[in-house]
Formats: sequence, C-alpha cells, structure tokens
Amino acid sequence: MTDTGLTEDPIQRSAQTVDTLRQEIKKALVGQDPVIDQVLVALLAGGHVLVEGVPGLGKTLLVRSLARCFGGDFSRVQFTPDLMPSDITGHAIFDMQSQQFEVRRGPAFTHLLLADEINRAPAKTQAALLEVMQERQITIEGESFTTGEPFMVLATQNPVEQEGTYPLPEAELDRFMLKIFIDYPDAADEEILVQQICDAADSDGFNLGQVRRLIEPEAVLAIQKLVHTVTVDAAVLSYAVRLARATRDWNGIARGAGPRASIALVAAAKAKALMEANAFVTPDHIKAVALPVLRHRILLAAELEIEGVSADRALAELLEQVEAPRQ
Repeated sequence: MTDTGLTEDPIQRSAQTVDTLRQEIKKALVGQDPVIDQVLVALLAGGHVLVEGVPGLGKTLLVRSLARCFGGDFSRVQFTPDLMPSDITGHAIFDMQSQQFEVRRGPAFTHLLLADEINRAPAKTQAALLEVMQERQITIEGESFTTGEPFMVLATQNPVEQEGTYPLPEAELDRFMLKIFIDYPDAADEEILVQQICDAADSDGFNLGQVRRLIEPEAVLAIQKLVHTVTVDAAVLSYAVRLARATRDWNGIARGAGPRASIALVAAAKAKALMEANAFVTPDHIKAVALPVLRHRILLAAELEIEGVSADRALAELLEQVEAPRQ
C-alpha cells in the first residue's frame, strides 16, 4: 500500500489511501463524485455494482480509471442477445498437437469486469455470470477456477431503450450490493469535461494516461480485510435489520428486501465508515448507503408505479419513519 506518511493508524492510513484513489479517478471522470464514492464503497466491501444511466456518461471510463489506479486487470464484455456463457467464462478446446483439451479463459478471469448492457443477454448467459458473482469461481468442463482477487462486477443498463432486453432475474439483482444511478453532470462540470477532452493528447480524448497507478491489488485486499474490523454496535446493526424488514410490510411496497439486504447495509456502511476514517459505524453511515442498497431489492405496488412514485421516494419516506438509534 502507498504510505502517505501522515499517520500510523491503519484506519486513518487506509482512508487517506482511498481518498487518494478518489482524487485520481476524478482526473478522468468529471462531475460524478457520488458515483465514484459509491463504487469505492462497493469495492472495499467486496460487492458488485449495477450502474444505470443513459449512454455516454462515463461508465466504462470509471472502471478503466479504477483498474488503472490499483494496477488491476480490466475486462469489458458487451452483452448482446447472441452472447453465450462461454463468451464470458471461457471454454475448453481440443489441441490436436498435444491430444489434450486446453482451457481458454474468458474475460471473467480479471479483477474488474464491466458487463455492458447486461440486460441484453439471455437468461442462460446471465446465469453463468451469476455463478461468477456469487462463488468467485468459474466452472469449465467440470473443473473450477478462481477469478482474480479482488474481483468486482460492474454491470450497466440503459433505462431508456428497452427493446430487445431481458429483465434481470431477482436472484441476480440481489447479488448486486449497490444499484447506482449515474446522471448528467451539471453545467460547470460539463464545460470542464468538454475542455478536458478537446485538449487531450491521446486518440480517445480521455487522457487516461494522467491517472497514476497508486497501489497494488494486494493493497485493496488488505483494506477489504480492515473493513471487516470496523465496529458495529448492536443498536446500529439492529437499525439496519429494522430498515430491511420495514420494506416487507411498508404501505406501497409490494415486495420487500430479503436478508441479503440487511447484510449489504452493514457491509457497505462499514466501508463508508472506513472511507471517513471512522473505526465504528454510525446510523448516518447506514442511512448514507440505504438507497443504493435497497432500491433494486424492492418492488413497488402497482398504484404507486401508476402515480410515478420512484423506489427512492418510497425508501426516503421509510427512512424518515424508522427510528434510528441516538449517537
């Protein structure tokens, strides 16, 4: 891990390292600070991310910048209706010279896997990705192989164009720790973005060369282990569970979040606390991650959808009503 020389406390030192990563990514991705923070939360918590937004907002750039910062391998798969499971995981091919089957590893053997427009692939292909996300392993011809460590899937979907798409199964949605919305930058940030791309020296216009390699994948694993040591008081843990359970009988929510949501709330809150150099989780940390953790795990009642009420609005009302422990 890069030593900042500012403190010997591991929590403080890790928070400084993560902040350095954040600042480095912001060199390439302008105007998306909340998105960067939430992706870093998922990375430190060992989770996967579903990113929803219209094309051209920098989803691929975000993953490439993140991979470059910690020297990790990066793979991108464009999901299409004809994509086969072996196009993700790899396959075995018979070598005529050696008279043996040779395993050719697919793009899932990486640290960061960008699954672009994931909802365009059929169920069989999505199921193959589900195994990789859940088990961190890939089975080819009956033999299991582990992915890179750390391993993270960042999947994208376009909320506007739905023709030729396959809805993600609930089981797969539940495997994503966070669902993040990426929106248009504000006017000032967009002017900076346009100027930066127009002045860039390389052909793709994003000047990724200015993003430095700061740490190694092993350092990310070390921070992930440190996240597990962040203290969660019994009252705060109970608050996270009560939030998840409240979605199951909340007026206007037809289907609530399962136990995996409670686990994700605590895990993400631990990562959020470490990023703020706190050795313990507060109710505010739970609240900070509640929307991205819960929004894809609930189903609104039909009458709310007809009225145009969003999942975030329903969850915001829930957060106001469920009493948080005093700090």
